Amino acid sequence: MQTINLNIIAAPAAAMTLVKAALLSGVLLAFAPGIVLGQSIEKKGTTPYVTHFIFRPLMSIDIADLGTATSLEAVGTTENMKGEKMFDKMSAHCTALSVASGDKKYIDGACVLADNDGDKIFSTFDTRDVDKSQPDMGCGTHIITGGTGKYAGITGSEPFACIAMPALSGPGGYTAMDIPHNTTWEIK
Repeated sequence: MQTINLNIIAAPAAAMTLVKAALLSGVLLAFAPGIVLGQSIEKKGTTPYVTHFIFRPLMSIDIADLGTATSLEAVGTTENMKGEKMFDKMSAHCTALSVASGDKKYIDGACVLADNDGDKIFSTFDTRDVDKSQPDMGCGTHIITGGTGKYAGITGSEPFACIAMPALSGPGGYTAMDIPHNTTWEIK
């Protein structure tokens, strides 16, 4: 009875499998670096985007002839106006305080934007802080104070405009607004 050494027959098949795997890896690296290596984002830039918001009043203090203070929750989504990835298709969640007393009317608050990966950007805003160099963005300014994940170390300034939308039907005092931003940001 003759014995055949199976290691000699198996070695070329294993080597061929290894060569195929190496070629496939090379093709993936050449044609899809974003998929294989993860999407990288720029470290700084200027990005115009719009947040499409729905505002919900949470609580109000109204003193006749003196003033009103209303806490608001705002939720929405973002749209990058240049079609780029930064600040595009993110969820927005904000809390704010709207004050109207005599001739003083302003809204202050904070927002968090979250992307599909769960990474977040945090900002504060003030409608009394207006960037006079951008008159089209005359509603106020967001200050980016930080982020998580790929946005860790982000800072920036976001002058914004306020575009009122038609009133929402039904009870609850809900309102809608588009908020265009012209964001200058940097990740350090």
